[in-house]
This record gives sequence, structure tokens and C-alpha cells, in this order.
Amino acid sequence: MTIWRLLGIAVLLITAIVGGYYVYFNVLHPQVVTTSIATQAPVSEAIYGTGTVEPERWAKVVPLQRRRLVELCSCEGQNVKAGQILGRQDDAEERSVLAELVVNNQQLQRDLDRAEKDRSKNDAAQTEYERRWTQLEESKSRIAAQKVRIDQLVLQAPLDGMVLRRDGEVGEIAGPSDILFWVGPPTPIHVVAEVNEEEINRIAVGQKAFLRSEAFPGQALRATVSQITPKGDPTRKTFRVYLLLPADTPLRIGMSVEANIVVHEKQSAIVVPAEAVVGNAVQVVNNGRIHRVPVTVGVRGSRNVEIIGEVSSGMAVLSPARADLADGTKVRIERSFAVAQAEAPSQPGAPADPDTPQESAPATISATDPDSAVISAAISAHIDSVLNDARRNVGKYSANR
Repeated sequence: MTIWRLLGIAVLLITAIVGGYYVYFNVLHPQVVTTSIATQAPVSEAIYGTGTVEPERWAKVVPLQRRRLVELCSCEGQNVKAGQILGRQDDAEERSVLAELVVNNQQLQRDLDRAEKDRSKNDAAQTEYERRWTQLEESKSRIAAQKVRIDQLVLQAPLDGMVLRRDGEVGEIAGPSDILFWVGPPTPIHVVAEVNEEEINRIAVGQKAFLRSEAFPGQALRATVSQITPKGDPTRKTFRVYLLLPADTPLRIGMSVEANIVVHEKQSAIVVPAEAVVGNAVQVVNNGRIHRVPVTVGVRGSRNVEIIGEVSSGMAVLSPARADLADGTKVRIERSFAVAQAEAPSQPGAPADPDTPQESAPATISATDPDSAVISAAISAHIDSVLNDARRNVGKYSANR
């Protein structure tokens, strides 16, 4: 009888403890959570890349031999024609050799003239004439080859266009590894961007892109995908993507830019932070309690995602999601973030939550601009790309150890 009494008391104690735990955490001290407000807004998915502004047609002028520079034109920024002389290398040695070849050629010509007078006397004379003729022809070939060597020391414009840049100075020694001139038409221009190989299959000709340059802070510069190189770089694991720039772009040749290529977008969708979605569901807070709502994820932005389900704009969802909290759990909201504040750049004069991290607002983008979400998503797309590269490098390092 004593054992059964003790067991009953133990059961009562366990029940009391569980009940007390439930009352403590669900009535007296509910779980503290953070939430975000589901918002109807544009959402876009962008792929990050880095690139350089270049003319569509241009060429480098590189010396074929390593010699001292004796002449360079002061033609940077000027238009030139194909074949126009831009500079010269020291050719004194080559011209000395050419002079010797010319003297020798003249002597061979005189010897051939004498042999021609005697060629009809006998077979030996005919043979001598043919030998002299062969020597003269060989001499002419050597002279022609030497003239080519001299011509190779002359730097010429490879095509019609502008001298975009000139490097080097008279007196310096330059060779095949030194680029002395960049020549080409200054317009049209495009961006040559490098994109990670695992993302290249999602990029297509015609997609729009947004560019950021330190030379134009706060401006959203637009471009369009015009071409994708068929072969990637196996060493850098990237593909080259060409982005056509509009005629009125402020970008200049040689500038470096960050390119964000839009691969998927919607102008109006219900969006929440990506961390709010776990197991194809979000946890909605209603009357202080959690309710799990199944959703389908649509467009995946870098920070926010589109959700399709019984979630409407203005609803509070746990962010980050709490898989450890069951349906019906009473919670207390510590802080609530609006998705619009987290995704869109803050606007001048707009009220800001002091506890909410705000990003600098592009001066040329308004809150109603449907591309604002794209530009903001591009800001963190760069961070995602860096993290992906870091993870790959860590994997390679571990595999090689």
C-alpha cells in the first residue's frame, strides 16, 4: 500500500511540475520571439558578378621584340587610322644589317651581269650563271626579310578609332609583355563581367542588370545581357557575360563595377524574410499565440522570399522561425520588423526604427520604384557570393589535407 501511495504522489508531482512549466512559460512568462511583418512588395532574384567597362571593339598595341623606345606619339585621346604610326623602337642594328645586305646584293648583281655575257660559251659558263642567279635571289629574300624585321619595330594603329590610353616613355625598354597603346572606337561600350559557373545556367540574353560603381555612389545604373561566352574559365570557375550599356550611361572605359543580373522578379508579391520559412511553412502570431501556416516559396531574393499561401500583408510571422515552439504556444513579441524596411533602401525623410539596421538610400531611387527591391537585393547578393566562395575554398583546403 505504501508503494502505490508513493507512486501516486510521484505522478501528482510530475503532473504538477509539467503543469507549472506550462503555466510559467505559456501564461506567466511566455516565450519571447521576434517577428517580421509580411508585406506586399516587389521581389527579385539577382546573380552577382564583377566586371570592367570596355569598348565593344578595341585592340592592344604590343611590341613584338624587346627594344628601346625611340619615338612615341602624344596622341592619347585622338582619333587615328589603321596603319598610322604611333611609335618606333630602336632599329639601328637592323638597319646596319640591311645596309650590308644591300651592298652584297649589288655585288651579286654585277657578278650575275658578267656571268650572263659568258653563259652561251659552254656548259660550265651556263652553270656559273645559274649559281650567280640563285645567290642574287637569295640575297633579295634576305633583304625583304630584314625590311620586315625593321617594320616590326614600328608601332602602328591596328584599326580605326581613338587612342584610349598610352603607356611607356621614350628611352624605356619595352617588349611583348608591355602594352603601349589601347586603340578602338570609344562607343559603344559594354561591361565584361565574370559570373560563377554554378549560376551561369540561370542567365540568358535579354535579362536586365543593375550596376554599382564607386564613382557614382547612390545611382542605379542599368544594363542588359547581350552575350554569354560559350566557354568558361576552368581555373577561376567563372563565365564571361557581356552587359550592353545605354548610350547615356555615365560609366567610362576602364571603370570597375559590380553587376547584379535579375533572373526572376515579380512586381507585387507577399514577401517575408527567408529565415521566416522553415519546412515550407511560416509561424504566424495571432492573439499572442503561434499558428503554423503552410506556404509555397516563389521568387527567392537574397534576404526576402515570396510566399504563396494563407498569409496576407500585415501579418506578423516569426523571424527567425522557431521550430522548437509548437502550435498554440503563447509568445511575447520582443521586436517586430517590417519587411519593407529590411528590403527596400531607406528614403530621405522616412521614419526609421532605431533598432532596425538601415542602408543608405540611392538618391535616384524612390520608394515607389519597382526596381528598388532589386537594387537592395543586389547589395546582399555580393555578401552571398563571397560566402559561397569561402565555403568552396574551405572544402578544397579540407580535401587537400
